[in-house]
Amino acid sequence: MLVTIENEQLRLKLDTLGAEWMSLESADGVEYLWQGDSQFWKGRAPVLFPFVGRLTDNTCCVRGVPYSMKIHGFASASEFSIREQGSDYVVLALESNEETLAQYPFDFTFTIRYALDGMQVKTTYCVENRSSDRMPFGIGGHPGFRVPLVPGECFEDYSIAFTQPCRPDRVGFTPSVYLSGEDKPYPLRDGCVMDLRHDLFDEDAVILKNMGREVTLRSRVTGRGVTVTYPDMPYLGLWHWPKKQAPYVCIEPWSSLPARQDVVEELTCKSDLIHLKPGDTYVSSWFVTVLKGNESV
Repeated sequence: MLVTIENEQLRLKLDTLGAEWMSLESADGVEYLWQGDSQFWKGRAPVLFPFVGRLTDNTCCVRGVPYSMKIHGFASASEFSIREQGSDYVVLALESNEETLAQYPFDFTFTIRYALDGMQVKTTYCVENRSSDRMPFGIGGHPGFRVPLVPGECFEDYSIAFTQPCRPDRVGFTPSVYLSGEDKPYPLRDGCVMDLRHDLFDEDAVILKNMGREVTLRSRVTGRGVTVTYPDMPYLGLWHWPKKQAPYVCIEPWSSLPARQDVVEELTCKSDLIHLKPGDTYVSSWFVTVLKGNESV
Protein backbone atom coordinates (compact mmCIF):
# COMPACT_ATOMS: atom_id res chain seq x y z
CA MET A 1 0.00 0.00 0.00
CA LEU A 2 1.29 3.45 -0.88
CA VAL A 3 1.61 6.08 1.85
CA THR A 4 2.33 9.80 1.40
CA ILE A 5 3.67 12.25 3.97
CA GLU A 6 4.39 15.88 3.18
CA ASN A 7 5.09 19.37 4.43
CA GLU A 8 5.46 22.71 2.64
CA GLN A 9 8.86 21.77 1.18
CA LEU A 10 8.81 18.01 0.50
CA ARG A 11 6.55 15.11 -0.42
CA LEU A 12 7.69 11.57 0.41
CA LYS A 13 5.82 8.57 -0.97
CA LEU A 14 6.41 5.12 0.50
CA ASP A 15 5.30 1.56 -0.03
CA THR A 16 4.39 -0.59 2.98
CA LEU A 17 5.94 -3.48 1.01
CA GLY A 18 9.52 -3.19 2.18
CA ALA A 19 8.94 0.24 3.81
CA GLU A 20 10.63 1.55 0.68
CA TRP A 21 10.69 5.14 -0.53
CA MET A 22 8.90 5.48 -3.87
CA SER A 23 9.34 9.21 -4.46
CA LEU A 24 11.05 12.21 -2.85
CA GLU A 25 9.83 15.38 -4.51
CA SER A 26 10.51 19.01 -3.66
CA ALA A 27 7.75 21.62 -3.69
CA ASP A 28 8.98 22.91 -7.07
CA GLY A 29 8.29 19.52 -8.65
CA VAL A 30 11.80 18.07 -8.92
CA GLU A 31 12.04 14.33 -8.23
CA TYR A 32 15.19 13.48 -6.28
CA LEU A 33 14.72 9.72 -5.91
CA TRP A 34 15.67 7.23 -8.61
CA GLN A 35 12.41 5.91 -10.04
CA GLY A 36 13.47 2.36 -10.84
CA ASP A 37 14.15 0.91 -14.28
CA SER A 38 15.04 -2.73 -14.86
CA GLN A 39 17.51 -1.67 -17.55
CA PHE A 40 19.70 -0.21 -14.79
CA TRP A 41 18.20 -1.23 -11.41
CA LYS A 42 14.55 -1.73 -10.52
CA GLY A 43 14.99 -0.79 -6.86
CA ARG A 44 14.58 2.68 -5.41
CA ALA A 45 15.47 2.70 -1.71
CA PRO A 46 15.34 -0.78 -0.15
CA VAL A 47 15.74 -1.30 3.60
CA LEU A 48 18.60 -3.67 4.48
CA PHE A 49 17.81 -5.98 7.43
CA PRO A 50 18.80 -8.28 9.13
CA PHE A 51 21.91 -8.64 6.95
CA VAL A 52 23.75 -6.20 4.69
CA GLY A 53 25.19 -7.52 1.44
CA ARG A 54 25.72 -11.04 0.14
CA LEU A 55 25.86 -14.31 2.04
CA THR A 56 27.93 -17.15 0.59
CA ASP A 57 25.46 -19.48 -1.16
CA ASN A 58 22.68 -17.29 0.29
CA THR A 59 23.33 -19.13 3.56
CA CYS A 60 24.30 -18.19 7.11
CA CYS A 61 24.49 -20.17 10.34
CA VAL A 62 23.14 -19.46 13.82
CA ARG A 63 24.81 -21.70 16.41
CA GLY A 64 25.70 -24.15 13.68
CA VAL A 65 22.24 -24.39 12.13
CA PRO A 66 22.10 -23.21 8.48
CA TYR A 67 19.50 -20.73 7.27
CA SER A 68 18.82 -19.44 3.77
CA MET A 69 18.54 -15.68 3.22
CA LYS A 70 18.90 -13.58 0.08
CA ILE A 71 21.11 -10.54 -0.43
CA HIS A 72 20.43 -7.68 2.02
CA GLY A 73 18.02 -9.76 4.11
CA PHE A 74 14.24 -10.04 3.97
CA ALA A 75 12.95 -6.61 5.03
CA SER A 76 12.72 -5.33 1.46
CA ALA A 77 10.33 -8.17 0.55
CA SER A 78 8.24 -7.97 3.75
CA GLU A 79 4.94 -6.21 4.27
CA PHE A 80 5.11 -3.58 7.03
CA SER A 81 2.08 -2.43 8.98
CA ILE A 82 1.29 1.21 9.67
CA ARG A 83 1.84 1.71 13.39
CA GLU A 84 1.21 5.46 13.43
CA GLN A 85 0.77 8.24 10.89
CA GLY A 86 0.48 12.02 10.75
CA SER A 87 0.63 14.50 7.91
CA ASP A 88 4.45 14.70 7.96
CA TYR A 89 5.49 11.38 9.54
CA VAL A 90 4.71 7.68 9.52
CA VAL A 91 5.82 4.71 11.63
CA LEU A 92 5.98 1.34 9.87
CA ALA A 93 6.45 -1.97 11.70
CA LEU A 94 7.59 -5.50 10.91
CA GLU A 95 7.11 -8.27 13.47
CA SER A 96 8.92 -11.58 13.29
CA ASN A 97 6.66 -14.24 11.83
CA GLU A 98 6.72 -17.73 10.40
CA GLU A 99 8.35 -16.53 7.18
CA THR A 100 11.11 -14.52 8.91
CA LEU A 101 11.80 -17.26 11.49
CA ALA A 102 12.46 -19.73 8.68
CA GLN A 103 15.32 -17.47 7.54
CA TYR A 104 16.45 -15.92 10.82
CA PRO A 105 15.60 -17.61 14.15
CA PHE A 106 14.94 -14.57 16.31
CA ASP A 107 11.80 -12.86 17.57
CA PHE A 108 11.93 -9.13 16.97
CA THR A 109 9.98 -5.96 16.35
CA PHE A 110 11.47 -3.67 13.71
CA THR A 111 9.97 -0.21 13.30
CA ILE A 112 10.98 2.57 10.94
CA ARG A 113 9.90 6.15 11.52
CA TYR A 114 10.06 8.50 8.55
CA ALA A 115 9.58 12.17 9.43
CA LEU A 116 9.87 15.41 7.45
CA ASP A 117 11.39 18.54 8.94
CA GLY A 118 11.72 21.38 6.45
CA MET A 119 13.93 20.08 3.64
CA GLN A 120 15.04 17.02 5.60
CA VAL A 121 13.87 13.41 5.84
CA LYS A 122 14.76 11.71 9.13
CA THR A 123 14.84 7.91 9.13
CA THR A 124 14.85 6.22 12.54
CA TYR A 125 15.36 2.47 12.89
CA CYS A 126 14.21 0.76 16.07
CA VAL A 127 14.93 -2.96 16.59
CA GLU A 128 13.66 -4.72 19.71
CA ASN A 129 15.05 -8.16 20.55
CA ARG A 130 12.15 -10.25 21.86
CA SER A 131 14.21 -13.45 21.84
CA SER A 132 15.87 -15.13 24.82
CA ASP A 133 19.26 -15.06 23.03
CA ARG A 134 21.56 -12.29 21.91
CA MET A 135 20.43 -11.22 18.43
CA PRO A 136 23.06 -10.50 15.73
CA PHE A 137 21.96 -8.31 12.83
CA GLY A 138 22.98 -5.76 10.26
CA ILE A 139 20.93 -2.80 9.12
CA GLY A 140 21.21 0.00 6.61
CA GLY A 141 19.74 2.16 3.89
CA HIS A 142 20.07 1.95 0.10
CA PRO A 143 18.46 5.07 -1.43
CA GLY A 144 19.19 5.83 -5.07
CA PHE A 145 19.26 9.45 -6.20
CA ARG A 146 18.74 10.65 -9.75
CA VAL A 147 21.87 11.90 -11.49
CA PRO A 148 21.33 14.21 -13.25
CA LEU A 149 18.36 15.81 -11.51
CA VAL A 150 17.30 18.32 -14.17
CA PRO A 151 17.57 18.60 -17.97
CA GLY A 152 20.75 20.10 -19.35
CA GLU A 153 23.07 18.39 -16.88
CA CYS A 154 25.14 15.23 -17.22
CA PHE A 155 26.39 12.61 -14.78
CA GLU A 156 29.89 14.08 -14.73
CA ASP A 157 28.54 17.46 -13.54
CA TYR A 158 28.07 15.88 -10.10
CA SER A 159 30.40 15.09 -7.23
CA ILE A 160 30.13 13.46 -3.82
CA ALA A 161 31.95 15.34 -1.08
CA PHE A 162 32.50 14.65 2.59
CA THR A 163 31.74 17.61 4.83
CA GLN A 164 35.14 17.26 6.52
CA PRO A 165 38.40 16.06 4.92
CA CYS A 166 39.13 12.42 5.70
CA ARG A 167 41.28 9.47 4.66
CA PRO A 168 38.87 6.62 4.05
CA ASP A 169 39.76 3.04 3.28
CA ARG A 170 37.96 1.12 0.57
CA VAL A 171 36.75 -2.24 1.84
CA GLY A 172 38.24 -4.97 -0.33
CA PHE A 173 35.93 -7.17 -2.36
CA THR A 174 36.45 -10.21 -4.56
CA PRO A 175 35.14 -10.20 -8.15
CA SER A 176 32.02 -11.96 -6.78
CA VAL A 177 31.49 -9.05 -4.34
CA TYR A 178 32.39 -10.80 -1.09
CA LEU A 179 34.90 -9.55 1.45
CA SER A 180 38.49 -10.19 0.37
CA GLY A 181 40.24 -8.83 3.47
CA GLU A 182 42.37 -6.53 1.32
CA ASP A 183 41.31 -3.00 2.25
CA LYS A 184 43.12 -0.09 0.60
CA PRO A 185 43.26 3.70 1.05
CA TYR A 186 40.74 5.45 -1.18
CA PRO A 187 42.09 8.80 -2.44
CA LEU A 188 39.78 11.79 -2.62
CA ARG A 189 40.35 15.07 -4.40
CA ASP A 190 41.33 17.71 -1.84
CA GLY A 191 40.84 15.07 0.83
CA CYS A 192 37.06 15.08 0.54
CA VAL A 193 35.71 14.98 -3.06
CA MET A 194 34.80 12.14 -5.41
CA ASP A 195 34.12 13.47 -8.91
CA LEU A 196 31.51 11.20 -10.48
CA ARG A 197 32.29 9.04 -13.48
CA HIS A 198 30.41 5.92 -14.47
CA ASP A 199 33.57 3.79 -14.45
CA LEU A 200 34.01 4.36 -10.71
CA PHE A 201 31.49 1.56 -10.26
CA ASP A 202 32.81 -0.89 -12.86
CA GLU A 203 33.95 -3.18 -10.01
CA ASP A 204 30.62 -2.81 -8.20
CA ALA A 205 30.09 -0.79 -5.03
CA VAL A 206 32.68 1.46 -3.44
CA ILE A 207 32.37 0.62 0.28
CA LEU A 208 34.24 2.98 2.58
CA LYS A 209 35.23 2.86 6.23
CA ASN A 210 37.15 5.28 8.46
CA MET A 211 35.38 8.09 6.62
CA GLY A 212 33.35 11.15 7.58
CA ARG A 213 29.73 10.71 8.62
CA GLU A 214 28.19 13.18 6.16
CA VAL A 215 28.39 13.45 2.37
CA THR A 216 26.80 15.73 -0.20
CA LEU A 217 25.85 14.73 -3.73
CA ARG A 218 25.67 17.99 -5.68
CA SER A 219 25.60 19.38 -9.20
CA ARG A 220 28.32 21.89 -10.04
CA VAL A 221 25.89 23.43 -12.56
CA THR A 222 22.75 24.02 -10.49
CA GLY A 223 23.80 23.26 -6.93
CA ARG A 224 20.94 20.77 -6.58
CA GLY A 225 21.55 17.57 -4.70
CA VAL A 226 21.22 15.88 -1.34
CA THR A 227 23.22 15.71 1.87
CA VAL A 228 23.20 12.34 3.64
CA THR A 229 24.13 12.28 7.33
CA TYR A 230 24.64 8.95 9.13
CA PRO A 231 26.16 9.48 12.60
CA ASP A 232 25.82 5.87 13.76
CA MET A 233 26.84 3.98 10.62
CA PRO A 234 30.54 2.99 10.30
CA TYR A 235 30.36 2.06 6.58
CA LEU A 236 29.19 3.92 3.49
CA GLY A 237 28.32 2.31 0.17
CA LEU A 238 28.38 4.26 -3.10
CA TRP A 239 27.00 2.38 -6.08
CA HIS A 240 25.25 2.14 -9.37
CA TRP A 241 24.90 -0.90 -11.61
CA PRO A 242 28.40 -1.86 -12.79
CA LYS A 243 29.56 -1.16 -16.32
CA LYS A 244 26.49 0.81 -17.32
CA GLN A 245 25.74 4.49 -17.95
CA ALA A 246 23.26 4.37 -15.09
CA PRO A 247 21.58 7.73 -14.32
CA TYR A 248 21.60 7.46 -10.53
CA VAL A 249 23.87 6.95 -7.53
CA CYS A 250 23.01 5.08 -4.34
CA ILE A 251 24.35 6.49 -1.07
CA GLU A 252 24.11 3.67 1.46
CA PRO A 253 24.76 3.99 5.21
CA TRP A 254 25.60 0.52 6.55
CA SER A 255 26.06 -0.85 10.05
CA SER A 256 27.98 -3.95 8.91
CA LEU A 257 29.57 -5.77 5.99
CA PRO A 258 28.83 -8.73 3.67
CA ALA A 259 30.16 -12.27 4.07
CA ARG A 260 33.67 -13.39 3.27
CA GLN A 261 34.33 -15.20 0.02
CA ASP A 262 33.39 -18.90 0.28
CA VAL A 263 32.64 -18.65 4.02
CA VAL A 264 29.19 -19.48 5.35
CA GLU A 265 29.18 -16.97 8.19
CA GLU A 266 28.20 -17.90 11.74
CA LEU A 267 26.22 -14.78 12.64
CA THR A 268 26.82 -15.09 16.38
CA CYS A 269 30.58 -14.76 15.70
CA LYS A 270 30.56 -12.03 13.03
CA SER A 271 32.17 -9.11 14.84
CA ASP A 272 30.89 -6.25 12.68
CA LEU A 273 27.22 -7.15 13.30
CA ILE A 274 25.19 -5.51 16.05
CA HIS A 275 24.72 -8.05 18.88
CA LEU A 276 21.60 -7.01 20.78
CA LYS A 277 20.93 -8.44 24.24
CA PRO A 278 17.54 -10.06 24.99
CA GLY A 279 14.97 -7.40 25.81
CA ASP A 280 17.18 -4.55 24.58
CA THR A 281 16.34 -2.08 21.81
CA TYR A 282 18.63 -0.63 19.15
CA VAL A 283 17.82 2.86 17.88
CA SER A 284 19.62 4.68 15.07
CA SER A 285 18.76 7.65 12.85
CA TRP A 286 20.11 8.97 9.58
CA PHE A 287 19.09 11.97 7.50
CA VAL A 288 18.64 13.12 3.90
CA THR A 289 18.55 16.88 3.33
CA VAL A 290 17.36 18.07 -0.08
CA LEU A 291 19.35 20.90 -1.68
CA LYS A 292 17.35 23.01 -4.13
CA GLY A 293 20.48 24.83 -5.31
CA ASN A 294 20.44 27.95 -7.46
CA GLU A 295 16.84 28.18 -8.63
CA SER A 296 17.71 30.92 -11.13
CA VAL A 297 19.96 28.59 -13.14
